[in-house]
Amino acid sequence: MSHTLHAQARTTPVVRQEIKDSALSDRKLAAKYNISRSTVRKWRQRDSSADRSHRAHTLYTTLTELQEAVVITLRETLYLPLDDLLYVTRTHINPEVSRSGLARCLKRHGVSKLKDVLPQAEGEPATPTKTFKDYEPGYLHIDIKYLPRMPDEAARRYLFVAIDRATRWVFLAIYPNMTEDSSVDFLNRVHAAAPMKIVKLLTDNGTQFTDRFTSKNKQPTGQHSFDQACEELGIEHRLSPPRHPQTNGMVERFNGRISEILKQTRFNSAEELEKTLLSYLIIYNQHIPQRAINHLTPLQAVHKWQKERPDLFVKKEYDQAGLDKIVMIPNRMLPIAALPNERAAVLTFFDWNTGFYELAAEV
Repeated sequence: MSHTLHAQARTTPVVRQEIKDSALSDRKLAAKYNISRSTVRKWRQRDSSADRSHRAHTLYTTLTELQEAVVITLRETLYLPLDDLLYVTRTHINPEVSRSGLARCLKRHGVSKLKDVLPQAEGEPATPTKTFKDYEPGYLHIDIKYLPRMPDEAARRYLFVAIDRATRWVFLAIYPNMTEDSSVDFLNRVHAAAPMKIVKLLTDNGTQFTDRFTSKNKQPTGQHSFDQACEELGIEHRLSPPRHPQTNGMVERFNGRISEILKQTRFNSAEELEKTLLSYLIIYNQHIPQRAINHLTPLQAVHKWQKERPDLFVKKEYDQAGLDKIVMIPNRMLPIAALPNERAAVLTFFDWNTGFYELAAEV
């Protein structure tokens, strides 16, 4: 039988048992095993030779039992990360709670890992978290992102984004609104552009995608124009759980990339914004490796899946022109109108803020 000893234990279970069975005095046993007499007396009085737990018999916590119950309920209903939950707890429940104390509280109640309390999407079996290898191409996530209003626009526009779960292949389009007609049009455009057969589609519960919360029983009726379009195309439409955007987190993370571009770039017109997003779409699909797919680009992942499972695809996806091989000529700046090579301007050393680029010569 194996034993786990305390890190600073001076005795083993065998030595402890010998102490219990010995007729020698405490002084002689202490000298024999090079331990203190108090240690000898301790093990002679114990019924077992195993280490006891070092956990305190009474836990003195900052939160009361009622407060802990409220915190656990917040964790299980709002799915708050630890830092967000800490802010809510300090603001509304107990200002003295520490981050480590709150983490221990969650661990005691079995909710220290957020993924253990997150619900599954409708139609998803309650299975452990899967990697992309467990999914075949054809399962797409769709979401909508608000775009900032440009100086030459009277109203803001909306970015529709679709991403394939297995390959991370992305398709996007900009619309002046986010109505049912726009969502159906985007679905048809995705279906025409996607190299893989789309079999499943995951969206949130927005009214442009479903009538779930406008029906009497709070269930989708199947009469929504987006549901009917999916049925005509042979696509299963799934909905994420209410108030749970994490289920659609894959497309949310891509939208986070778009947010970074919008923060870092100043646009003078809606046309500039649209050109930048379309250029980034090409770069993302063809030139940015993704750790989740073994450091392949989405297009490389598509090609890999096409070789292994050609039956999952309806057409081939080809690489577009890549970057030119160039060397820099220092201190030469020209406006966009003077570009000798448009391809170099779009994909290399082009400053969207100023409209200037550094003139380069091919190697």
